[in-house]
Amino acid sequence: MTSGGEEDLRLVNRLGESRSPYVRAHASNPVAWQMWGDESLALAKEHNRLLFLSIGYAACHWCHVMERESFASPEIAHLLNAHFIPIKIDREERPDVDAIYMNYVQATNGSGGWPLNVFVTPDLEPVFGGTYWPGPNHSRTAQGSLISHTVGFLEILQKMTDVWTKQEARCRESAKEITRQLRQFAEEGVHSRKVGEKSDEDGLDIDLLEEAYQHFVKKYDTANGGFAIAPKFPTPVNLQFLLRLDQWGNTAVNNIVGEDECKHATLMVVNTLRKMARGGIRDHIGFGFARYSVTKDWSLPHFEKMLYDQAQLLDVYLDAFIVTHDPEMLGAVYDIATYLTEPPMAAATGGFFSAEDADSYPTHTDTEKREGAYYVWTLKELRTVLGDRDGNICARFYGVLSDGNVARENDPHDEFISQNVISITTTPAALAKQVGLAESEVVMILKEGRKRLRAYRDRNRPKPALDDKIVVAWNGLAIGALARTSATLIDIDPEKARRFAKAAEDAANFIRKELFDEESKTLYRVYREGRGDTPGFCDDYAFLIHGLIDLFEATFNDSYLEFADTLQKTQISLFHDPTSSAFFTTRSHPSLLLHLKSGMDAAEPSSNSVSASNLHRLSSLLNDDNYSKLAVETVSAFEAEVMQFPHCFAGMLGSVVMGKLGVQTVVVMGPLKTAKGKVTEGLGVGRTVAWGGSEWLRARNELVGSIPKDKQGVMICADGQCREALSI
Repeated sequence: MTSGGEEDLRLVNRLGESRSPYVRAHASNPVAWQMWGDESLALAKEHNRLLFLSIGYAACHWCHVMERESFASPEIAHLLNAHFIPIKIDREERPDVDAIYMNYVQATNGSGGWPLNVFVTPDLEPVFGGTYWPGPNHSRTAQGSLISHTVGFLEILQKMTDVWTKQEARCRESAKEITRQLRQFAEEGVHSRKVGEKSDEDGLDIDLLEEAYQHFVKKYDTANGGFAIAPKFPTPVNLQFLLRLDQWGNTAVNNIVGEDECKHATLMVVNTLRKMARGGIRDHIGFGFARYSVTKDWSLPHFEKMLYDQAQLLDVYLDAFIVTHDPEMLGAVYDIATYLTEPPMAAATGGFFSAEDADSYPTHTDTEKREGAYYVWTLKELRTVLGDRDGNICARFYGVLSDGNVARENDPHDEFISQNVISITTTPAALAKQVGLAESEVVMILKEGRKRLRAYRDRNRPKPALDDKIVVAWNGLAIGALARTSATLIDIDPEKARRFAKAAEDAANFIRKELFDEESKTLYRVYREGRGDTPGFCDDYAFLIHGLIDLFEATFNDSYLEFADTLQKTQISLFHDPTSSAFFTTRSHPSLLLHLKSGMDAAEPSSNSVSASNLHRLSSLLNDDNYSKLAVETVSAFEAEVMQFPHCFAGMLGSVVMGKLGVQTVVVMGPLKTAKGKVTEGLGVGRTVAWGGSEWLRARNELVGSIPKDKQGVMICADGQCREALSI
């Protein structure tokens, strides 16, 4: 190194100071990990060392693999400690840092993922990066797999040490040029026109929905559902966009996209949801869905379960049930809502934990974790637990084979030999014919078998590790999904509806009590063993506001709408760009290389697409034109990108429609108890619903306030006036 070698700096591992389960799990590594912060960044400058940033999350399978193979290796530790400043970061605590360097890795490598590993200069400019690299201890990697041909982490460390020692100036120059290009790329599209400037063609139009629809039609897998080959991610924001094409209640969308096309969009989504609900991506013995499928037929997941996936999938399955009244869709709704509202995901204090790990110990006596160990089964186990007859029947139903059902090429670590991932491969009716029993008897065998297998699993297998952080953004998604579920189920299953509503309300109240500063009106992002120090990011505000609006519409408790209004004002003051509109992902800080705006959807919807929708909905509920104006400006900030790639902005296209057609406000008058009975009737795409008897709302919304308090029935408010509804 030019300066700062083995002799002048002795680092010690500091990760025991962290509250993050992911970060703290590396506290016993021989690598002298530092924590992200001013002190560590100053060390890099003082000793002129490259920083090695390793970013991941607790439920990440390949993060655990790299920890075992590399970060537990004395050889790797020696190089990192002697020549770099190694920093371990939880991406869920610092999504801003993760987003910056993920942009870099995706731009230079063509793809990204976790663990995300990047070497950066003391000025935080990236030099080299990637995802998983095999370590010295990767002997468990299957022969002939692609991983065995990947350049190893040890070689990379040696090369980076040599390059920085001998070619520091060239490294810095290259890093500066890369950073310049990243900044330029980040600014493209979001500065297409300034606030107040007119577009030549009056901006974005509903035609974009048809373009996005056509893209998804071309990508659709007719055999297996979904919109890719493999790996397959649910990407709920895309499913929800397609499912709602036929639900706008206005002929404009149907006329432009096409009535048959809108119905076909619904069929594509329902088929995808059905394939997922029957596939291995779903935990058929317990509850919930894994993050994604390795295979195109949804049969083999990466087994981690993420809160943000459950929340979004609950929303989509609920929409599918509302449209189709299909019992299979309702079954998935119950499944996910149950998973969210029971341990381990539901916190006793209120709120929802972040994730369950993919890896666990196969038995209580094992010392080595394996991916999916909690979820996979052998045929022998089924027969042992259920007896030969019932075990064989359940095996046929779940696709369990004597030699296992995981293909060799999908098992690089030999973890699934003779093991089976449970999926539904037939119907009770077809199975009854095969085994010569009445269908009702087969249904009972399957139902009881599931209970007994779950009890056996809970009793005999160590549970996957729980990431027990409470993250505001993801809790916001869960609050909204559970609130909508409660409102939809109130006439079908009142007991479950009330339980789901209570879980949503408990979470909202917990966040307000523990993660909201009443004086500054600001949020903190994470709670674990107390409130964390990280301030809330744009997505924390956007997703929580979204959830609070849904919760208000489900309960008519105006404290949730008031809280949403307060948070919206704070979000605008902290993150809004007054020059080019839209919202930055975080507040500007010297330690952040780029000041990004998120418009494109990924596993989660973008913070700007959710913000635009929130602003339209709040404008409708509060009769506040400033909010709707800001919503239109937010969408317009991404005009160039949306027009070129509308399918990448599926979450934002709903706001394009709201900007063109407006949002109706359904105001229910009369006693609160009577009004709550009309919530389900009022809910719908392109409309909001409120109780006209709320004193706070009547004061905040002059239009609602103008309706006589003794008025009975339902009013429709739009375009500055209210009328009696003939029907809703």
